[in-house]
Amino acid sequence: MRQLKEDKIDPVVKNDQSIFSVSWLGWRAIAAVLGGFILRLWMLSAFPQVSGDALIYGNIAKSLLQKGQFAITDGSGVAHSTLIRLPGYPLFLATCFRLFGMEHYNAVIFTQITLELVACLLLADFVRRIWSPRAGLNTLWLAAMCPFTAVYASAPLTESLTFDMICLALWSLERYLACQRATAGNQIRQQAGWGPLLLFTLAISYAALLRPDGPLLAIALWPALLFSRSLGVAFTPALRRALLVGALAVLPFVPWTIRNWQTFHVFEPLAPRYATDPDEDPHRGWQHWVRTWCLDFASTYEVYWNIPDNPLDVNTLPERALGSGEERAQTLALIADYNDNQEITPAIDARFRALAEQRTARYPLRTLVLLPLGRLGDMLLRPRVENLTIDLRWWEYNQHRPETRFSWGYAAVNLIFLMLGVVGFCYRPRYWPYMAAYILLRCALLLTVEAPETRYTLEFFPILFVMGGIALQQIFRSRKKQIASKTASG
Repeated sequence: MRQLKEDKIDPVVKNDQSIFSVSWLGWRAIAAVLGGFILRLWMLSAFPQVSGDALIYGNIAKSLLQKGQFAITDGSGVAHSTLIRLPGYPLFLATCFRLFGMEHYNAVIFTQITLELVACLLLADFVRRIWSPRAGLNTLWLAAMCPFTAVYASAPLTESLTFDMICLALWSLERYLACQRATAGNQIRQQAGWGPLLLFTLAISYAALLRPDGPLLAIALWPALLFSRSLGVAFTPALRRALLVGALAVLPFVPWTIRNWQTFHVFEPLAPRYATDPDEDPHRGWQHWVRTWCLDFASTYEVYWNIPDNPLDVNTLPERALGSGEERAQTLALIADYNDNQEITPAIDARFRALAEQRTARYPLRTLVLLPLGRLGDMLLRPRVENLTIDLRWWEYNQHRPETRFSWGYAAVNLIFLMLGVVGFCYRPRYWPYMAAYILLRCALLLTVEAPETRYTLEFFPILFVMGGIALQQIFRSRKKQIASKTASG
C-alpha cells in the first residue's frame, strides 16, 4: 500500500521560500486570488457604499488637503476641528485623493482591493510557515473568497485596512522570529531581521491609528517578541528590541495627543468612546438606558443611530425596553417628552439615566450579564447582511421569504467559519495563545458596547482564516487516512 505522506513542512527550514514562489503557490493560488478579485469587483458593482461614515472620513481628508486642518467642513465651507476619528484612515484617503483625484472613491476602493488581496497572500504565507503549504493554500482560498470581508474592501471604511494590518502583523512577526530561530547562538547574524521587525511595528501602530480598538492587536501580539523567541536568543537583547518596537509604535500618537490638547484642552491619545467632540454631549444617560434593553442590530439601526434629531417610534422598541406597570408608564412619558423637540436635553438625559439605574437595580443579571453576552452573540452569529440589499428584519419570513432563506444561508456560512476556527485552535499551531488573546480581548471590549454591530467582529476573520486553513488540512488528511485504511483492509 502506498503510504500517505504528511505535507507539513518545518517553517524554519523553508523560510527562504518567497511568498510568490511558484513551488507552493501554483495555479490553485492564482485562481484563488483571481476569484477574490472578481468577488470584490462584483461587491463594488452590486453594493456601492460611499455614504455615512465614508463621507465623514472623506470630508476630513479633503480638509487636510485643502485647508491643512484635521477638521470637518460644513455646508457653508467653514472647517470645524475634530477628534471624533483617528487620523489613520483620513490620511490614507488624503493620499489617494492626492494621487488619483479629489473624492475619487473608486480609486480608493481599487487600492483597498489590491491591498487586501496582498494581505490574503501574506496570511497564507504565514500559515505555510507555521504549519504547511497545503494549509496555507486553504487559508488563501478562505480569505480571498470570504464574502464578509470582501464586501468591506469595496467600502471606504477602516475595516479593510484593519484586516490588512492584522495579516501584516502576523506575517512579519513570524518572519522576524524565524530569523531569530535560524540565527540562534550567532550574535552577529542575530542582527538580521530588522526589516520584518519594522514591518511588525508599522502594522500594530497603524492598526491603532485606524480605530480606537486597534491597540488590542499590539497588546495581544507584542508579548510574542519575548515569549516566542528561540531559546538560543538571550532575554535582554529580545527585551531591548521589544521595547524599541513599543516606543516606535506609540510615537505617532504623540503629535496627535499634543494636537488634541492644544486644540481642545483634553488628553485624548485615541478617539472618544462615543465619537463626540469635547463641546458635544455624549448623552450618557441615554447610552445607559439603551444598554438595559438593546440586544440586536435591528435596534441599533432603527433606534440608536436615529436618536437624537429624529422621533423615537415606540413600535420599534422591543417589549423589554418598555417594561410593565409603573416602569412602562415612565418610559412612555419620557419618550413622549423627548419626541416633542427630538432633542436629548440635560433634563431628558437625566431622566433616561434614572430610568436606566432603576432597571439595572431591578434586573441586574439581565442588564449586566445576559444582555452583554447576547449582544456579543448577535455580533458573532447574526447573518452578515448589513451591507447587502436585504431587509433589516430578515427573519420575518412571511414578509420576504427569499431574503429570509438567503440570510439563514449566510448565517450558516458564518457559522462554518467560526467552527473551522475553533477546530483549528484545537491543533494549537505556533502563536495560537497570542491569536486567542486577541479574540478574547476584543470579546471583552465588545461586552461593553451599548448597540451591537456585526462589523465589530470582522477583525476576528484573519485569525479564523488561519485556523480554518489548518483545520481543513487536518480534516482532509484524516479523511484520506480513513479511505486508505478501508482500501487496505478491503
